[in-house]
Amino acid sequence: QVQLVESGGGLVQPGGSLRLSCAATGSIFSAYAWRLGWYRQAPGKVRELVALITSGGSTNYADSVKGRFTISRDNAKNTVYLQMNSLKPEDTAVYYCNFYSVNWGDYWGQGTQVTVSS
Repeated sequence: QVQLVESGGGLVQPGGSLRLSCAATGSIFSAYAWRLGWYRQAPGKVRELVALITSGGSTNYADSVKGRFTISRDNAKNTVYLQMNSLKPEDTAVYYCNFYSVNWGDYWGQGTQVTVSS
């Protein structure tokens, strides 16, 4: 069983930065063929993938955040981060992390609110 806890959300002005954390119980990085993604869902919109990191070391980003967001991991802390720079009002959403591996299954965190507004 894996539990994911997101933190780091809040209110920030346009152009500002936030770093989100997704802390996992268990040594998720030892799982087979895992991937961990940050998703977001704005009011009235479908949930969308923002950034992804895999066990193979690859990262992928939505076009809307390329060059502004960076996903990274800390193996010792079982934590994945999403560094968000140059934030825009359209980045406002609830951000969720999702972990999936072939042998461990699929898990979601509870979400953290990010609001970009002046």
